[in-house]
Amino acid sequence: MVISSFYNLLSTEFPLYEQGDRNHEFIILDVYNIAMPKIVDHGKQRQHVAEAALRVIQREGLDKATVRNIAVEAGLSVGSMRHYFSSQAELFAYCMNQINQRIHKRYDELILRGDLINDLKDMLLLSLPLDNERRMEMEVCMSIVAKGLIYPELGEIIHEMFDAVGKTCYAAIQFLAEHKLLSPGANIEHEAERLYALIDGLGIHYMMRPRRLSVEKIERIIEQHLQSLMYIEHGKGSFEP
Repeated sequence: MVISSFYNLLSTEFPLYEQGDRNHEFIILDVYNIAMPKIVDHGKQRQHVAEAALRVIQREGLDKATVRNIAVEAGLSVGSMRHYFSSQAELFAYCMNQINQRIHKRYDELILRGDLINDLKDMLLLSLPLDNERRMEMEVCMSIVAKGLIYPELGEIIHEMFDAVGKTCYAAIQFLAEHKLLSPGANIEHEAERLYALIDGLGIHYMMRPRRLSVEKIERIIEQHLQSLMYIEHGKGSFEP
């Protein structure tokens, strides 16, 4: 009875106790049952919720990524979730943005080996789901892209994700052109789109049928495609148009 009355008092005196608060969450001390404020980093908590959402989407699909299921995965109350994301669309957009940041970070951390073909190939391979983390990201992205028609506010972040791969392909072709290594008469825009289509197709095929398309085969395909684009004068290189 005493404990019950204490909880009722908390609910009356501290209405945010059950609903959560943007800057504080209340915890109950074991012995004295005293409500004490706990400082919460809002940015880190949003990150925590987004990571929980990514796990739910990958494991159970986007349809199961409800506020309640994500709250359970994150170890939060449903009420407190609303303080970090006002809607599912906002949460999904945040998840996509996190994935975009990971992609850009990989590009920034890429170590170049000084071999033109291999360096360009390594750069392009970063766009493909060849490890568990990148596979999870692509699965999540494909699920969220399917919701783009329902949530128009996701359109911009979805375009940014696609543009990241497209810009990488354009940069590869532009590099060859600037160093006069692109075959004479080749159209930069056309070749960039062709390379983009190749990378995009390889990614989808590897996602759907990984046993049919090995990583080694993907690397050979990309390498051979890059070689086919290159022009090196006789006696100055190993490739010819």
